[in-house]
Amino acid sequence: MSPLTITARDAATGPVLEIAGDLDHATAPELRQAVDRLTVAGGQLLVLDLAGLEFCDSSGITAFLAARNLAMEQGGDMALAAVPANTARILRIVGLDRVFTLRAGPSAATDLGSTAR
Repeated sequence: MSPLTITARDAATGPVLEIAGDLDHATAPELRQAVDRLTVAGGQLLVLDLAGLEFCDSSGITAFLAARNLAMEQGGDMALAAVPANTARILRIVGLDRVFTLRAGPSAATDLGSTAR
């Protein structure tokens, strides 16, 4: 089991959270707390960079949905970047690939004017 680490940084498009390790029932509250501390201004994009994500269960997926809801409530949007294949598969199976904006990597999500989905 890999410990969860969450690193926040700012990009031109809005806040970015780099998530690494295991995102599960025990660690999902950490992601929710990190998101709750953010401000996503109107028109900004919250990016969850999942390049370092090793495992994600349903609690992690629920935390992604909560992050998206918070960003949208604040007038912004959210994208998942560098989604690992196993997590992308789960998102496809449950139809959330149509709910989340998925980007190939964090730079594809944070480049101004990027439209890759």
